[in-house]
Amino acid sequence: MDDGSTRHVLSLSGGKDSAALAIYMRDRVPNMEYIFSDTLKELPETYEYLERIEDYLGKRVHRLNADLGFDHWYDVYGAMIPSNHRRWCTKMLKLKPFEQFVGDDPVVNYVGLRADESRSGYISHKPNIKPVYPFQEDGKKLADIEDILRTSGVGMPPYTKWGRSRSGCYFCFYQQKIEWVRLREHHPDLFEKAKAYETTYAASGNTFTWSERESLAELERPERMAAIKADHEKRKRRNVERGANLTLAQVFAGQDADGEDDQAACLICTL
Repeated sequence: MDDGSTRHVLSLSGGKDSAALAIYMRDRVPNMEYIFSDTLKELPETYEYLERIEDYLGKRVHRLNADLGFDHWYDVYGAMIPSNHRRWCTKMLKLKPFEQFVGDDPVVNYVGLRADESRSGYISHKPNIKPVYPFQEDGKKLADIEDILRTSGVGMPPYTKWGRSRSGCYFCFYQQKIEWVRLREHHPDLFEKAKAYETTYAASGNTFTWSERESLAELERPERMAAIKADHEKRKRRNVERGANLTLAQVFAGQDADGEDDQAACLICTL
């Protein structure tokens, strides 16, 4: 039983599920603490979305990492950009700031996994943090989450209007090729900044790239972007013909039903 000393914390990622959960829990847990781990490399639409959420909640979302963003840890790790095999960004920019914010207080951490998802959340092993899953407990699925966002007036994250499927850093290495093309078209300045990180790693002499087996300089060639777009449209048509049952992320990214999706991504960044 909660004796009043337990803190209630909900982490917002800038994605639809955590936004919907914040709306869903607003009147159920009035003393909820809302936090956002700011890498300082988020899309401008993400910050806009957080302001919308704050307006609805009537409460400020506490920003973590106000002084130590991505570039600080990028320097600490010797200018080695993160990847699926080097996910220092999740550890240093998301998990550690959250655990420092919580400290040793007893905490209930609210996680936005839906009832129609089979994946599990990335949970801290600290014994004072208890994760709970209100959407799963209440049987809320994707259609319910979309309804919560629509009826509240908060709506879907604005970056979905130009086809990005996920929140997180604008240079997230989990992006699909088509999402890099869309970033190039809608935020060319951010694309250029992402390109600047693709330098030779002094310790090994290797050049690490954000997108697997392809640098952003190669990806942005007109003929290559045209080929990515054509493949994207082909996948969309194939999925329609097959009647494929896709996740929302797969729809935005134009993936096949058996292709890679958000199951692989850092949940703390994308929920």
